[in-house]
Amino acid sequence: MISVSFLKSKYSKKETIQLIEDSKADFIHVDLMDGIYVKENNFTIDEIMDLLKNVKKSLDIHLMVYNPLIYIKELVKLKPSIITIHLDGTPNIEETIDYLKKNDVKVGLAINPDENEHIIDNYLDKIDYVLIMSVYPGEGGQKFIPEVLEKINYFEDKLLIGIDGGINEDSIKLLKNYHIDIIVSGSYICMSDNFNERIDELNIK
Repeated sequence: MISVSFLKSKYSKKETIQLIEDSKADFIHVDLMDGIYVKENNFTIDEIMDLLKNVKKSLDIHLMVYNPLIYIKELVKLKPSIITIHLDGTPNIEETIDYLKKNDVKVGLAINPDENEHIIDNYLDKIDYVLIMSVYPGEGGQKFIPEVLEKINYFEDKLLIGIDGGINEDSIKLLKNYHIDIIVSGSYICMSDNFNERIDELNIK
């Protein structure tokens, strides 16, 4: 499945979201950053709620924020399919997981390129999804880090597996021998003239 991020695009945010909505994408990928967990501060929660209030496509939300529960209590109103958080940015991890479960949202934990896959071992039976970061969180358009691929096999048959960062026509070739359920791509699709053409190129399943 393909999840398309509108973080970096040649179109306005509203135009990009509509183009993703009209495309073959399986999800709209929502990157929200607070300027604390990462340096970038891209949207207020009100801006996100306004941008996404009318979308019909499934939402896959990635919170690069400190204390994500504050945001989650608003975001669940959008009825997202998945919300992914970072372990080192979530001081109240058990409460946050429970809140997502109670609101019928799949729980994702992200693993940064410099983090070991075993950091989420204590939560494998409580979450639904692991997002392998193939760039460092906080900025669109970075180059794919191939070393992270070694983490993927550990999670096979345990969770849904996603990969996020630097996915394009070159890096997608490295993924063909790995079990990945959700491929997240942003600028490669959204800086193009034809979203569906780019989505087809990335659909390795």
